[in-house]
Amino acid sequence: MTRRIQLEDLFSLAVPTQPALSPDASRVAYVLRTLDREADRAVHRLWSVGTASGDARRLTDGPSDTAPTWSPEGSRLAFLRSGGGPAQIWLLPADGGAPDQVTDLPLGAGPPVWSPDGARLAFTAPVDPAAVPGEDDAARAARAAAPLVTDDLAYQADGAGMNRAVQAQVHVLDVASGDCRQVTSTLQRAGTPAWSPDGETLAVPAGVGPDGDLTLRAAAWLVDPRDPAAEPTTVGPGDGVALTAAWTADGSALLVVGWAGPPSGHARLWRVPLDGGDAVDLAGALDRNLMPGGPGYPGGLPQLTGAGDTVVCCVRDQGCTHVYRVGVHGGEPELVIGDAATVSGLSVAGVTAAVVLGTEESFGEIVVVDLRTGARSVRTEHGAGLAGIAMFPRTQRRFQISDGTTVPGWLVHDPARPGPLPLLLDIHGGPHNAWNAAADEAHLYHQELAARGWAVLVLNSRGSDGYGEEFYLGVAGAWGVADAADFLEPIDVLVAEGSVDPRRLAVTGYSYGGFMTCFLTAHDERFAAAVAGGPVSDLVSAIGTSDEGRLIGRYELEGRLPAQAAAMSPVARVDRVRTPTLILHGGADLRCPVGQAQQWHAALREAGVRTRLVLYPGAAHTFIVDGRPSHRIDYGRRVVDWVDTYAGRGADAPA
Repeated sequence: MTRRIQLEDLFSLAVPTQPALSPDASRVAYVLRTLDREADRAVHRLWSVGTASGDARRLTDGPSDTAPTWSPEGSRLAFLRSGGGPAQIWLLPADGGAPDQVTDLPLGAGPPVWSPDGARLAFTAPVDPAAVPGEDDAARAARAAAPLVTDDLAYQADGAGMNRAVQAQVHVLDVASGDCRQVTSTLQRAGTPAWSPDGETLAVPAGVGPDGDLTLRAAAWLVDPRDPAAEPTTVGPGDGVALTAAWTADGSALLVVGWAGPPSGHARLWRVPLDGGDAVDLAGALDRNLMPGGPGYPGGLPQLTGAGDTVVCCVRDQGCTHVYRVGVHGGEPELVIGDAATVSGLSVAGVTAAVVLGTEESFGEIVVVDLRTGARSVRTEHGAGLAGIAMFPRTQRRFQISDGTTVPGWLVHDPARPGPLPLLLDIHGGPHNAWNAAADEAHLYHQELAARGWAVLVLNSRGSDGYGEEFYLGVAGAWGVADAADFLEPIDVLVAEGSVDPRRLAVTGYSYGGFMTCFLTAHDERFAAAVAGGPVSDLVSAIGTSDEGRLIGRYELEGRLPAQAAAMSPVARVDRVRTPTLILHGGADLRCPVGQAQQWHAALREAGVRTRLVLYPGAAHTFIVDGRPSHRIDYGRRVVDWVDTYAGRGADAPA
């Protein structure tokens, strides 16, 4: 018998991530993420499945195994394992067996990358310049307890905490001997390295200039993996931002995801010649944002096909993440995976691609794609645990705003229930994230509310990703000011249709959505309930305390003066708020620092507005997608209970 999905079903989800095709394209290794209720944590194990036939099988026991990568001859997998301490690199026979630990670095290691001959592994690892060789745990603990002293702004990172002067530097491990050497010492914010086709050079995205914490510039650096004394050199202009770096098959150029100038607008896919020639924007004709992937931002790194003449990449389109291919020297990009599907993770070998594909019915499965024909094959059935559990679909709507802008959105509700229904408006983060129609484990509370007779509205307001750069930049320097109508006018439409009850309106959102929740309740009195998740309430203090404050201040707010930023801040109008407001925030959030939630809560409390603050101990900003399962379920449960209490009963809601 079919039943509706509930928040507790989060523990039944088994979702693949990080697909890695074997060199001969016969198998896909991947990470399967499940949740352990008793231990209150996510469990990550390595699995493998054939691309043409065979059942998926588990390769490791976990619980923290990630970043699988095949050796060039396909006999071994290198991966990361974190067993209560920092992640280290391990090696595993491709057919399974007992893995061997091959690094033992004090602060752990980053994702490994095989050299073309399979003899070495390159990776970044955090390095503390104050560390003394051979120091014991007591000495490390004493340094960690010492005062934090910094001259620049790069002393903290959400999820990592206060990192002091620690910087990721490139290391190279000789697989046969176990010798591990640090080969850089001066890079800033170094990303994952990439081997040149001849194995003689590493390309590494990293910061540029002594004021990198202010300029945020980053370039692709060339590093000699055999000579730690050799100074790295940069490729391409140093006034842009390189997020990732890979090599063309002939070694004559780099493929870089990033910006040619400041990090504003779409990230692009650049072919950057090593001879100093002009960089080529390979996918610019799409007018879409490149998506290398990250928590809450699905995508995958660009990959070359076996012939080396084509790049396969992920882009955000209409809220989804799609896959395109384009010639390595340019040309018209061609769609490989589109529709309402969303891709997270991409691996290419020969003419085959492997992705994790989420759809309206699936939270994600491993799918193999023939790049010549576009034919797809679903190779896993990890969603079978949800058999007999149904979800209310997201029904697409489009709303015409009074200034002529079209705002797409989706409505979730039980079509068997007649209106007018109570409505929850949920606002995404970013502001450059986006909603789509794919199954969404981070917002299962939408489903519970629909089962209770609610409608849930999600909108890709201006600023959302996937609708062109002009739309993407639609809130630059005007948070809330430019997009408030994008949220309020669609509600007016639904009320006029008779499908929504104007007395029973609620608003919520996370991160930027939390900011907008505060902003809207400070400017409009229609909402009977509000839940601000991970909000920013004061832009001026956020710029000075967030780990990305410089990026927000200079590029999102376009360098607005403190007085202008203050005027846009919800706290400037907190005296106008009358809406009962629940505030949910990670206790270790450094992206939208916890003081933002405390300030909003205190101001509402002083004003006599019904309010409640919930802090999740140790939770970083992304905890609603990758935090403790108990915190994630608690978050959703509190949203449901709060809005149902204060808006679900309409005029009878408690004061």
